[in-house]
Amino acid sequence: MNILVWHVHGSWTTSFVHGHHRYLLPVGPWGGGRMGRDWPPDAVEIHADELRNTDVDVVVVQQPDQIELAESLLGRRVPMVYVEHNTPKGNVPETRHPIADRDDIPLVHVTHFNDLMWDSGDAPTTVIEHGVVDPGERYTGELGRAAVVINEPVRRGRVTGTDLLGRFASVAPLDIFGMGLAGLDIPSVHPRGDLRPGKLHSELAERRVYVHTTRWTSLGLSLIEAMHLGMPVVAVAATEALRAVPPEAGVLSTNVDELVDGLRWLVDEPEAARRMGKQARQYALAHYGLPQFLERWDELLMEVSS
Repeated sequence: MNILVWHVHGSWTTSFVHGHHRYLLPVGPWGGGRMGRDWPPDAVEIHADELRNTDVDVVVVQQPDQIELAESLLGRRVPMVYVEHNTPKGNVPETRHPIADRDDIPLVHVTHFNDLMWDSGDAPTTVIEHGVVDPGERYTGELGRAAVVINEPVRRGRVTGTDLLGRFASVAPLDIFGMGLAGLDIPSVHPRGDLRPGKLHSELAERRVYVHTTRWTSLGLSLIEAMHLGMPVVAVAATEALRAVPPEAGVLSTNVDELVDGLRWLVDEPEAARRMGKQARQYALAHYGLPQFLERWDELLMEVSS
């Protein structure tokens, strides 16, 4: 099957293009192609002016303007699927999805929390939960430090729980990875930069605990990747984290004092941290493994294209 898909969210797209299809990634004014990612050879860059003469079975759109753009570039109607990666903003209980009035485009939410919070209207909806390429069980936890992955924590502020970092850093040094770390100046919080996936996974696995501070998000894939690595988790019990992290895999709470105490305990008790990390990995493989993700997508793509 030939699938037209934009490179919008790198981590999600990495998993998606590991399927058994040919993935056409626009380059030029309407897309960034592979953007240097180490993806399988069936993830093919294509220029917009080639699309009219290319067989496309399904278009996977991830932003409202991609619906009209795809029809313009292809010069014809092709079955579409809309993937919603994000939680709604603003007046959340009343927020209608941009395609809520479309009953001809299946709407895929990447978490059950998204499905719950968006008013999806007439759009036929389903949930296909995340799956990630397994980085392997790399956890050593040799460093009595905590790791956090946040992109643009200064700009995003309370959304990503940036204001909470100092409280965690009061009991263990905190190493933060991600984009846009300039200007982050919190005692005992150490910006480590935006690393390539392989290097990032190795660095994370050396830290004792993974800390997830985000208040409002769909579900950070770095959390799932950390669990695959075998890391125990301390997480704010908001959005999809309650479903993603079982009690045996870490400490979850909306009480930040309890989370800080949990971090202190795991840093001080490396064997307990290792045991919880193994539980985290087992759960992540069972619920967020790549095979399950690709199987669900194959089912939907076959249904939409038939």
